[in-house]
Amino acid sequence: MEAQKKVKKYLRSKRMEVGFPQFTIKKRSPAITQSTPWGKVKEAGLRPLQTLDRAVDTPVGQLQAVMDPEERQPKCNTALFLSLPGLALLLPPATLATLAESWLREDCPGLNHMALVTGAAPSQALLWAKSPGVLAGRPFFDAIFAQVNCQVSWFLPEGSKLVPVAKVAEVRGSAHCLLLGERVALNMLARCSGVASAAAAAVETARGTGWAGHVAGTRKTTPGFRLVEKYGLLVGGAASHRYDLGGLVMVKDNHVMAAGGVEKAVRGARQAADFSLKVEVECSSLQEAVEAAEAGADLVLLDNFRPEELHPTAAALKARFPNVGVEASGGIVLDSLPLFCGPHIDVISLGMLTQAAPALDFSLKLFAEGATPVPYACRS
Repeated sequence: MEAQKKVKKYLRSKRMEVGFPQFTIKKRSPAITQSTPWGKVKEAGLRPLQTLDRAVDTPVGQLQAVMDPEERQPKCNTALFLSLPGLALLLPPATLATLAESWLREDCPGLNHMALVTGAAPSQALLWAKSPGVLAGRPFFDAIFAQVNCQVSWFLPEGSKLVPVAKVAEVRGSAHCLLLGERVALNMLARCSGVASAAAAAVETARGTGWAGHVAGTRKTTPGFRLVEKYGLLVGGAASHRYDLGGLVMVKDNHVMAAGGVEKAVRGARQAADFSLKVEVECSSLQEAVEAAEAGADLVLLDNFRPEELHPTAAALKARFPNVGVEASGGIVLDSLPLFCGPHIDVISLGMLTQAAPALDFSLKLFAEGATPVPYACRS
């Protein structure tokens, strides 16, 4: 609940005009660049990245005051940009249809009694955004209403920054069909936009320190809703991390225990991964991280490290294994995120982006043909 309040407070402070968030993928080691699960990425230009220098009274500044000046400079000065409109291409149409059908079936598996009340007359409704945040989930919204033979016309593009109260879209169709899809579509859109908003807040917080690594989600998603939440992360500018167990071979502490040690676990994972997958190893100390790197890990996850332990450990590991990616994770929230940003950290993953993201407030209101739509119930 505390994390949700922090995100809501951040969003209330960002009542900005409609626009697109920027997506930045830093070109670091091959271990990080090649494992990016973002599909089509186009090179849209080059720009210098900010240095990590900050006033000593900031969290990052306090950390960097004791670093060598050379360590404060990011390892690269080029960036790639993700084309936001192309994100919908990541979603297979058959998968969208299947998900939409399953959600509608869950909500109405049998008789729809209210259909006899509303009837089948042609109707129209306006989608309103009543809270600030980032709009995300248009392809799923479209798929839901396509299942009930309704048409959606959008006023705002995916990734828009919402300033309440905002007109977002119009839906047309038979009254009973439009209302059949209403709650399912609103639930999805509120949740997906909430994840995108939390991701955007985290990315902006990290970029504010000058750090140019990846802010990422985790596999801590809602069962049956993972595709929506992973998509929301991308719209918000974060990396989705691995989609499922087949996307990356991650050796966790329980795997190490079951295998009988870090080296055995990593060598087994390396053999299972073959040439097509990266291997990441969760480590709780520098000794484990070195052992993992020596055994062939592509990435090391420094889990539940305090910032004052994290950065020296990452620096020592990078000094010996410069091509091994370093991910920080474990209990990181929006307020503490700047403390974990540093020159030797490639990825920071936050479970709260999907577990604690507050849903945005949307409503769908019918209106009479020729009447002025309003964001609240209007009855004569």
